[in-house]
Amino acid sequence: MTRTKVNLAYITNDSARKATFKKRKRGLMKKVSELSTLCGIDACVILSSPYDSQSEVWPSPLGVKHVLARLKKMPEMEQSKKMVNQESFLMQRIAKGNQHILKQRKNNREKEITRVMFQSLIGKGLQHLNIVDLNDLGWMIGQKLKEINKRIESLNKEAQSRAAAAAAAAEAEQLTIKNGGKVPEEKPAFDAIDAFQR
Repeated sequence: MTRTKVNLAYITNDSARKATFKKRKRGLMKKVSELSTLCGIDACVILSSPYDSQSEVWPSPLGVKHVLARLKKMPEMEQSKKMVNQESFLMQRIAKGNQHILKQRKNNREKEITRVMFQSLIGKGLQHLNIVDLNDLGWMIGQKLKEINKRIESLNKEAQSRAAAAAAAAEAEQLTIKNGGKVPEEKPAFDAIDAFQR
């Protein structure tokens, strides 16, 4: 069973909001405890809510004081280096969302132009395309031609390598036949030099 996506908006119903707070609070405490145990780090949680008369802390008041003391000992620039508030967190989410949208638009555009390219190959005209579409289509065709030429070059190199290997094998076979089925022994380099000097 798949989870339904939670709508991140203020819960107006009082009882539903209180139930959600209690459930999420338990989950938050559990996650921080797991993070601290698994990674061996110091962590703390301070929760203040209208549902409790006192703030709730994890792991203990002494543990919270220890973590906060470590934080205060750090230089001020280091303290705020990775801190985020609600506004900065939302800005980060928005920036990531915008990047995802741009990437998706690019993918959609490439698919659209690819479809147009294939349709033109089966005889559909290009009269309905504007200048932007035609430029994009030209770019797409150029990319496909590059891929085709690269593949042709690769296949030609493979064919040349196979042909060279076959020629070397045929030459070796001919030499073997001439020598009565014996593989000719290679003469040492100094023998060849001596023969050349003579």
